[in-house]
Amino acid sequence: MMSKTTLILLALDESPILQLMERSLYAVGYATAIAHDRASLNKIIQKSIPALVLVGEKLDGEKGTQLIVEILERFPTLPIIFLATKDLPMLAQEALQAGASGYLQPPLRTDDIVRAVQNSLKRAQHMGDWVRREVKRSTASLEKRVNELEILVTVGRDITGTLDLDSVLNSVVSAAVKLTHAEEGSLLLLDETSGDLYMRAGHNFEEGFARSFRLPVKDTLAGQVIQTGKPVILSQDAIHKIQTAYLVQSLIYVPLRLKERVIGVLGVDNRKTSSPFTDRDALLISVLADYAAIAIENARLYQVSESERAKFEAVLANMDDALMLLDENEHIQLINTTMCKTFGVDAREVHDRDVSEAIPHEDLMTLLKRQEEAEPLQYHEINLDDGSVFSAQHTLIPGVGSAITMQDISYLKELDRLKDDFVHTVSHDLRSPLTAVLGYAELLERIGELNDQQKEFVRRIQTSVQDITSLVNDLLDLGSIEAGFDARREIVQLDGIVRYTLSTLEQRSRDKKQILDVEIASGLPAMRGNPVRLRQMLDNLIGNAIKYTPVGENVRVKLHAEGNQIIIQISDNGPGIPQEDQSHIFEKFYRASNIPSGTPGSGLGLAIVNTIVESHQGRIWVESALGKGSTFFVVLPTHQKK
Repeated sequence: MMSKTTLILLALDESPILQLMERSLYAVGYATAIAHDRASLNKIIQKSIPALVLVGEKLDGEKGTQLIVEILERFPTLPIIFLATKDLPMLAQEALQAGASGYLQPPLRTDDIVRAVQNSLKRAQHMGDWVRREVKRSTASLEKRVNELEILVTVGRDITGTLDLDSVLNSVVSAAVKLTHAEEGSLLLLDETSGDLYMRAGHNFEEGFARSFRLPVKDTLAGQVIQTGKPVILSQDAIHKIQTAYLVQSLIYVPLRLKERVIGVLGVDNRKTSSPFTDRDALLISVLADYAAIAIENARLYQVSESERAKFEAVLANMDDALMLLDENEHIQLINTTMCKTFGVDAREVHDRDVSEAIPHEDLMTLLKRQEEAEPLQYHEINLDDGSVFSAQHTLIPGVGSAITMQDISYLKELDRLKDDFVHTVSHDLRSPLTAVLGYAELLERIGELNDQQKEFVRRIQTSVQDITSLVNDLLDLGSIEAGFDARREIVQLDGIVRYTLSTLEQRSRDKKQILDVEIASGLPAMRGNPVRLRQMLDNLIGNAIKYTPVGENVRVKLHAEGNQIIIQISDNGPGIPQEDQSHIFEKFYRASNIPSGTPGSGLGLAIVNTIVESHQGRIWVESALGKGSTFFVVLPTHQKK
């Protein structure tokens, strides 16, 4: 761990990121100083030159990249890490070209921050140590060392200032040749497919030779470096064979390491002269090899990032749902093709604009205003001028902003309208003929004496007509509740409604010699509800319990309160509900698979119950096991006095 005397200067505007930086660095032993403007930055540097500077995109309105240039003009070897708030390749390239030695972008993690600082300090310390060692030598070699340093700094800036890998690697090889006064230089990389080494960059080689150059790893000098991870220096008075027609008198090969793995070799050689290479030459080449490895990794990461970005953009462009991402200031950061077509806007024109100005749609603004209710997810319908209807969701993303997604539900709205029209038409058109059929069936007995068979036929007609009438009434009830026609609410005592419902069903229970086991807690709080619909809900649930409980068994009804909720439990000793049916029993016309086909019922009772419960902001579920009966739970909110 570094000493707290190692000072890190944070040239950042006040933000949560600044606090994260300060905590992360302090946790691993660094001292920090904070500059919010140019004056405080100059004052801190004047007092004590920091070991490293972290510069944000802006500092008190000034561009961070300009600050990097100005700081490096005064302190060329001072490591600077640029902190971006957005993942933009152009911004990264601008910072690297300005001379930043590192680059951080969201999402930020403590490990990434510490690793970036430590790596930059390590590289700076490496270079600083090297400079200090060289300064101790005779002043005669000072100019040479300064030149070497300038070359290394230039190469370092080239590496961090461009994402063009060809240009960077060629600069590395050229610098290697220049620093060692070699005749030729080459950078060999391992071909993962063939296992051979190929020339990725070269200096003073014929183009055709460099393009066709291939070298096996086995029994070659470069291969020895790959296998051992150690440099090779040859300067004896002898000819060394690299490849047929490629003979050298002296050479240096150093490994290119990436994450503890050797991926290639950086080398220089002399073919015509036998000028020897020194350990110092090997050290310089090793520094350049580290630069090359960094450049290769940066290029790989950039390629991966661009590939993932391309995939992400392709998904966004081709998805049917409309999507828009906003930052914490509600500025549009990303908008896909579907969203653009929906509101008739151009993605380039609305980027980074306030959404209320770029897309001033009334329903969209209503959705955004509901964010003040502090719910992480909001739903709303967006109605367009062409009649289209979209279901919109507004999702808050902490630390990022929010996302708006929209699905076209126009066809669902039309289906719902057609369904309502159909139910309304069929229900009303059926009532008149059903009434007539029932009336004529009753008149048959008045016309004359009917034999037993005729009476049975009349009874069946009456029963069937009553069943159809009941079904029609259920459909009308369900449609009325779903449409919100029963939105009237009043303060009611649910225990009174439960007792009234039990009294109306008591005779039905007696007919089956059942015992109604009722447990109603005293002092239950009131609730807001529609008493007619609540009675209908209880009549369905308790009536079902009586219907499916065998003769002589118990039906249990329990009512109590917990917190701000009233809980109803209705249990029977019936056949139970199969597990696979339990998630569907509240659907319209659904009946459990173990109910005999002749059992009376339309399959709408529990659908009506579920709709009534939801319209009262409640919840309903069932717990059941085959052969052991079922228990239905209803949870309803109590009335909260304001």
